Amino acid sequence: MRDQFLPYCRPDLSDDELSGSLTALREGWLTTGPNVRAFEAQFATAAGVRHAIAVNSCTAALHVALRAFGVGSGDDVVMPSLTFVAGAQCTLELGATPVFADVDPETFSVTPETIARVLTPRTKVIMPMPYAGRPLDIAPIVELAHARGIRVLEDAAHAAGMLDRGRWSGACSDAAAYSFYATKNLTTCEGGMLLTNDDALAERARILSLHGMDRDAWKRYTASGSWRYDVTEPGYKYNLPDPLAAIGIGQLRRLAEMQARRDELAALYADGLREIPGITLQAPAQNPGDRTSWCMFVVIVDEVKAGITRDDLIEALREQNIGTSVHYIPTHLFKAYRFLRTRTVPQTERVWKRLLSLPLYPSMSDADAQDVVAAIKGAILQQTQPNRVNGGLGSRVNVQL
Repeated sequence: MRDQFLPYCRPDLSDDELSGSLTALREGWLTTGPNVRAFEAQFATAAGVRHAIAVNSCTAALHVALRAFGVGSGDDVVMPSLTFVAGAQCTLELGATPVFADVDPETFSVTPETIARVLTPRTKVIMPMPYAGRPLDIAPIVELAHARGIRVLEDAAHAAGMLDRGRWSGACSDAAAYSFYATKNLTTCEGGMLLTNDDALAERARILSLHGMDRDAWKRYTASGSWRYDVTEPGYKYNLPDPLAAIGIGQLRRLAEMQARRDELAALYADGLREIPGITLQAPAQNPGDRTSWCMFVVIVDEVKAGITRDDLIEALREQNIGTSVHYIPTHLFKAYRFLRTRTVPQTERVWKRLLSLPLYPSMSDADAQDVVAAIKGAILQQTQPNRVNGGLGSRVNVQL
């Protein structure tokens, strides 16, 4: 067993990010200011889009985008249930109805085919998510949507560091909402970004993100600013503080370096897990120019072949001082969302009960990843092979790492 607990996630913050945030604090600009503007400009340039609007969460980015698209009462928004509840929450808050599309059993993401099955004349927006940062091949989804006058808002919470046929999320679709939560490839502690090439959408989303005001603090309190402002429509308090944006600037600068390390760890996992009975990996990206972000490394645990349930494997890994997680409990299974239609998601119902997310972050060592593989192998082999000492099947042994 490991001497030290290996947590499921640990943020990778360098001295550069910490000093940038400290400088912002010392300079006294705590709310949205110069670092936010720089972060937005640099993120838009990296993504190859015209507009980036920094907000305090991915949920906020989804919310203002949906409202800017005009989503309201009587509208449907298509999304996976195999995701966090934020998309459904924002949809309901606007008076619209979340409609769940099923996922592909090998990629764990929605597809043009599963989306097409649930489209109605009321569908206003499609909100696909590249599960775990595996590229969706978004272009056919956009083509399907635009042919019907439907907008596409990518839930790009897992997409920092990902390339879909060589492009960032938001470069092909109408908009994309990124997450900078603590578990993501690029973090600002809490935060998000809305990307779009739509000038009108960007203008309205920016206004909505700060109470509907036409001037933020940067435009009012600098030497060239004016105290006068107007509130053009009711909005939200969704702006990102400057010290957090300073962290984001440093993280964006190191994104390629951190992504390269994620690639190495994912390769170690893939090599070590591929031949273990009952463990199946997420289907790899296959299109030219694709790159998976490895925001999560997820496996399927087949109870029959592995001789152990997903939940029991989680406990076995915990006993070996290894943390894991599950992504996700489907939205429609939560009490607040059980009233929504779910007959369209049989693969979601089947897949989620076997999904297991393993630790993967840049500060992990090769030995850490090898410990995870060894612990999984030990937990499964003790169930599927005879114990050579006792001659029994399924007897428990202590796996020393």
